[in-house]
Amino acid sequence: TTMAPKIQQTKAAKAAAAMAGGKKGKKKWNKGKVKDKAQHVVILDQEKYDRILKDVPTYKFVSVSVLVDRLKIGGSLARVALRQLEKDGIIVPVLKHSKQAVYTRAN
Repeated sequence: TTMAPKIQQTKAAKAAAAMAGGKKGKKKWNKGKVKDKAQHVVILDQEKYDRILKDVPTYKFVSVSVLVDRLKIGGSLARVALRQLEKDGIIVPVLKHSKQAVYTRAN
């Protein structure tokens, strides 16, 4: 029992077979989902200032991230606003740290 002889391919057939393989390319792991860039206000106008004075005293928990998220203002603006509201007695500090400040409404 001998094996049938392998039929030799021509040079053109070999080149075509080599070109056919590996066409898929590299696997892409992410599908390119891009989060929208937030357009937060960085300069305080009268309308935003009035909204801060009206809304913030109703919040039970007040921090920089809460103001940024709810009022769509920048972080540095939120920190300045919190310091001013504390000075005016509208909010009282619960925890003060160089990295994170937590306030609550003044009763």
